[in-house]
Amino acid sequence: MATENADKAPKEPPLLLQSIDNFGKGAASVITNIGGVAYLGFQVARWSLKRPYRLTNLFAQLDFVGVGSIFIVALTGLFTGMVFATQTGSAFALFDAESMVGPTVALTLARELAPVFSALMVTMRAGSAMCTELGTMRVTEQVDALETMAVNPIQYLLAPRVISGLVMVPVLTMLFITMGMGGSYFVGVVINDISAGTFLSRTQQWLDPIDLFEGLIKGAIFGLSVTLVCCYKGFNASGGAKGVGQATTEAMVTSALSIFILDFFVGVMMH
Repeated sequence: MATENADKAPKEPPLLLQSIDNFGKGAASVITNIGGVAYLGFQVARWSLKRPYRLTNLFAQLDFVGVGSIFIVALTGLFTGMVFATQTGSAFALFDAESMVGPTVALTLARELAPVFSALMVTMRAGSAMCTELGTMRVTEQVDALETMAVNPIQYLLAPRVISGLVMVPVLTMLFITMGMGGSYFVGVVINDISAGTFLSRTQQWLDPIDLFEGLIKGAIFGLSVTLVCCYKGFNASGGAKGVGQATTEAMVTSALSIFILDFFVGVMMH
């Protein structure tokens, strides 16, 4: 009897079929998330233009995303500039080209490091809080209560958060560049004894306004992407406290990946 029952037990599918099935589910999940985020962005844009304008909520989110992130972004920018100046200074010293430390750090900060690192700091600090807060409101039916009171949750909850990311991440990017250049100036001029005039003149010679513009454009795109992803994951969370935690984890990973992927495509289009 035991042998007969064992023969009747369902057999596991082959490993190849399991791999194909897992790949298909993963691809479908990615496409669903991209479509959901894109549709949410359209909804946010549409409801942002409709009255009543939630200015109180908007200024509260601008303060939370922007002002609240000043310290961590400034500190990260300062030490990023110092570390990068130290490494490039050691490399350029081999070719007696220490005068290129300033423009090298400036170009790298303006084009790549400042928008990417600023967006990552906002993701870790503000994005996680957004996702957790919205997810908690969803699983505790506070979002449903807003709809019952004829208040559109996208306009009331999501639009201020998305707009704040779009506006404040470029501002934080400029702060990052400023602090990074300050740190690189300290390392290059004070510690490595590079001429201050040479450092500043070479930086002014090689750094164009278009480089700063590229950093600001990337910052705006990253800020929009991060807030949309975090709001989407939190707004659609389910499954109680465990579901909120899972949504926050997915939001952090997806936001970080979106920053690096968009960084490549935006950089290619702008060059």
